[in-house]
Amino acid sequence: MIDLFKDIPVKENMQTIAFYNVENLFDVLKDKHTNDNDFLPYSKKKWTPKRYKNKLRKLGFAISNIGRRETGKHPAIVGLAEVENAKVIKDLLDSKHLDDYDYDYVHYESPDERGIDVGLIYDKSAFKILNSETFTVHLTDEDGSLDYTRDILLVSGKLDGELIHIIVNHWSSRREGTKETEFKRLASSEKVSEIISRIKDQNAEAKIVILGDFNDEPHNNSIIRLVENYNLYNPFETLRSYNRGSVSRFKQWSLFDQVFFTANFIKSSKDRFEYYNANIFDEDFLKQFKGKYKGTPFRTYVGKKYQGGYSDHFPVYVIFKK
Repeated sequence: MIDLFKDIPVKENMQTIAFYNVENLFDVLKDKHTNDNDFLPYSKKKWTPKRYKNKLRKLGFAISNIGRRETGKHPAIVGLAEVENAKVIKDLLDSKHLDDYDYDYVHYESPDERGIDVGLIYDKSAFKILNSETFTVHLTDEDGSLDYTRDILLVSGKLDGELIHIIVNHWSSRREGTKETEFKRLASSEKVSEIISRIKDQNAEAKIVILGDFNDEPHNNSIIRLVENYNLYNPFETLRSYNRGSVSRFKQWSLFDQVFFTANFIKSSKDRFEYYNANIFDEDFLKQFKGKYKGTPFRTYVGKKYQGGYSDHFPVYVIFKK
């Protein structure tokens, strides 16, 4: 793969914080604790070691280039969704395009019915972790049975010496209908609200970054409530258009993947991080290059048909500068 931004000088005063739903990053091993039957060498999808390594290599290339056009370097922090376990994150960090960087990761197993979790990778030379923990979103279906979804991950640490809190999300999908499932995303929103309140109770001026695949748009109630109640700034409110988003379904773009943050990143004091810009990382190499889905994310699978691509989502990112 080509070096996309090789002539861009490194900006030491800038750091990229990104999010990437990596679309069913499963290893090839059977795990009785996860629903991984589709992702085994002898399943209908034929998820072989070769295909697994190819996906890791491609994801690594994508991640290493997020924000590089502006900063000249790889991202400091990347939240991840749809990872099966800690092993796949480690394999990702050991893959061709990431193994030279000083990345480490945070991961906890969650009770999600599909067996997928959120996680976080970070450059140890830029971000020093002080604490990490998860929060469970308690959901029930109409019949009263428990509905298990992804936990929300909180990671607190110092980015180039400045304390920030990162909240990583992957909220419930719209598979059974947008209105029918809205209560689940509102429950996740309420849980994030509790996390923000707890952080602010300890430090009213805390700098907090909320990122993830919310399965809701910036204008939906679940996001608006957080933004308005905590005076947050969501740069992705202005990024979505009819022909651009982070995910495409039925020939319609959505911006489910977002990064938003406390307003104290807008006007920051000297030597503190402040907001620089935000974007969808939708470079051409991440897109289908022909056919009826041309321009949409180049997926690993469409149904059970192997495509050999990256993910069904584009990464999103925010750059902060001092």
